Amino acid sequence: MIVKTKHFGEINLEEDKIITFDEGILGFTDCKRYAIIYDNESGERPDITWLQNIEEPGLAIPVISPFLIRPDFNPTVEDELLSSLGNINAENLVVLVSVTVPSDVTKISANLKAPFVINADSKKGCQVIVDDANYEIKYYFYEQLKAIKAEKGGK
Repeated sequence: MIVKTKHFGEINLEEDKIITFDEGILGFTDCKRYAIIYDNESGERPDITWLQNIEEPGLAIPVISPFLIRPDFNPTVEDELLSSLGNINAENLVVLVSVTVPSDVTKISANLKAPFVINADSKKGCQVIVDDANYEIKYYFYEQLKAIKAEKGGK
């Protein structure tokens, strides 16, 4: 299927790559179908990817795995909030957090309070609100990103 995107133009997306958020996401409850996309010129998946809405080309959210920038990320989430995703285990669990990239890139931040939780097997997702003071809405992670890049050899 051809999907129009703001950042990548038209892309050919396989149907099995679509993730359904039955309740939508914060601020976009009517937008339910997404895909994780990225520029694949290097052949490697970058650390920051895009959660792209299928129906709305302008709705694309930069996301990153919270474990890359905060290895101890482990909020408590009520099981009932994840029940619609199906059977979740360590192999099929994908957790992403939204990224804000301001003009001063050293102020790049992630929202650890509202992660996206995805079951890679069922292709179902939801966004949850973490009720834990250890996780902030603006978690600044420029230094961690620099360290990750240096570890990968500056690529």
